[in-house]
Amino acid sequence: MTGLHNNIENIPPEARGAVATIGNFDGVHLGHAALVKKAVQLAKEANAPSAVLTFEPHPREFFQPEGEPFRLTLLPMKQRILATLGADHVFAPAFDAAFAQLTADEFVRDVLVKKLGLRHVVVGPDFAFGKGRSGSVQTLQNAADEGIFGLSVMEPVLCAGMEPYSSTRSRAHLKEAKFEEAASLLGRDWEIEMPVVHGDKRGRELGFPTANQQAGRYARLPYGIYAVRVLIEGENEWRGGVANFGIRPMFRIEQPIFETYIFGFDREIYGKNMRVKPLQYLRAEQAFEGLEALKMQIERDCHAAVSVLKSSSL
Repeated sequence: MTGLHNNIENIPPEARGAVATIGNFDGVHLGHAALVKKAVQLAKEANAPSAVLTFEPHPREFFQPEGEPFRLTLLPMKQRILATLGADHVFAPAFDAAFAQLTADEFVRDVLVKKLGLRHVVVGPDFAFGKGRSGSVQTLQNAADEGIFGLSVMEPVLCAGMEPYSSTRSRAHLKEAKFEEAASLLGRDWEIEMPVVHGDKRGRELGFPTANQQAGRYARLPYGIYAVRVLIEGENEWRGGVANFGIRPMFRIEQPIFETYIFGFDREIYGKNMRVKPLQYLRAEQAFEGLEALKMQIERDCHAAVSVLKSSSL
């Protein structure tokens, strides 16, 4: 498993001298993947460790704490994806007030050189960093010209529409429940991963017990019903199900939640992490005249979800 280093004040010796790519990497889309793979390739050629330097929380979350949730991947999932791409180490220092005040030169000198001891840096042409985003590729090039570390600048990787892969465009697709379009940018199906929390047990009373998860910092989908696949912590089998994402208009909760009815499953999994992969939007959230009408609609939703799952593959 890729090593995760939240504290970069004292990283282990085996993580120093790495070839690293730097960025937020939210979603780890196919453009991000190209940067990581380039760093991994160069590291192998140099017989050095490969690494990704990212930040937690995302700087946008730090500067706009009351903003709309937007994350495509939280750190545990990001680490897992980066591991599949071959990264040996993930550096994820806390992006706090002190970090935000670092000038571009301080970031290079104190973070890249003193704390991480990077041997080589891989970035895209528009990479910006430091207080006020004052640092650029030219700042890194100046350091490279002084022999402080090597530098590779990769041109953006273009998708089928001849546009660069983009986290922003991935979020826009999810906002419209266009999961295939989002997957074409991410290189995989989008999913959330959160612990299962206690609910009001109303689903159990209706005969459809649900595993509930807070939406947290994830990008918001349209409120409604989805055909989903789920993977429960400690298991290897993806299970089918139907999920409601929203505020339940019949009962009006404060914050949106995922409520997933997992087919053929009735075991308590409170506290376990669960990955939920929405495959298709089935219908909008709505209020019903009574619980019996709601129950009949849930049965129809289950049949619709089963049809979707039969026609989809993992």
